[in-house]
Amino acid sequence: MTETFGERLRGVLDARGPLCVGIDPHAALLDAWGLPQTADGVRSFGLAVVEAAAGRVGIVKPQVSFFERFGSRGFAALEDVTASARAAGLLVVADAKRGDIGTTMAGYAQAWLEPGAPLEADALTISPYLGGGSLSEAISRALPVGKGVFVLAATSNPEGASVQQARTANAGETVALRVTRDVTALDDAAEGVLGSVGLVVGATIDRSDFALDDETLRTVPLLAPGFGAQGATPEDLRARFGTLAGNVLASESRSILSAGPDRIAATIDERAARYQEVMGG
Repeated sequence: MTETFGERLRGVLDARGPLCVGIDPHAALLDAWGLPQTADGVRSFGLAVVEAAAGRVGIVKPQVSFFERFGSRGFAALEDVTASARAAGLLVVADAKRGDIGTTMAGYAQAWLEPGAPLEADALTISPYLGGGSLSEAISRALPVGKGVFVLAATSNPEGASVQQARTANAGETVALRVTRDVTALDDAAEGVLGSVGLVVGATIDRSDFALDDETLRTVPLLAPGFGAQGATPEDLRARFGTLAGNVLASESRSILSAGPDRIAATIDERAARYQEVMGG
């Protein structure tokens, strides 16, 4: 029987802690690292981050847009980086935020979550704003092959609140809560086991504004951007997520990547140790 993404993620979080290292080759970071603004530059950047992360954390999150800007060569670079990360035993969350309906959404699942696909990742970020049900094709294809998704629910960007905190016309619940109910209902995880359908929930927001309480999210993996450069600290993990802290992937990018190629491994060690201390490890 195929091990679920949720089961694999639980093992990684327990063994390595919550730190998820972003692979975000911003133009400014390529310059700071002395790398060219080319597909070869983002490939070298990504492979260096993978090398530094392997054995120190359990999860990496490449931001697809920074590779995509170089067209087919950029995607080829991303394929190399993703394959290298998975070969090193890292879980890979492709941050692509795909969202569509029907066979189009199935196509995204085939591209990113099908075993053996060139862009194969362990999980994919997806957008629910064509309706939670629009994601069923991706989720139904992901779960049987041990893959996962992270659905945008309560994001840390200020513009998101006007949509995600809005109330639905029929039930009067927040859009974030409706999305949560719709997509987690598609998960087939056993009771009490970490699911494979996760949510993106910002580390700098107040979840109560979105009506996302601990009971609703108790078995849901939470990808939490906002740690590091955006202001949340490792010590905020328990303060903001409470009993859910053990389900959180604390995503940091610039705060680690800005250390540069000579210091990134040591910085990952330092940040990972802080999270482990907060989690009592």
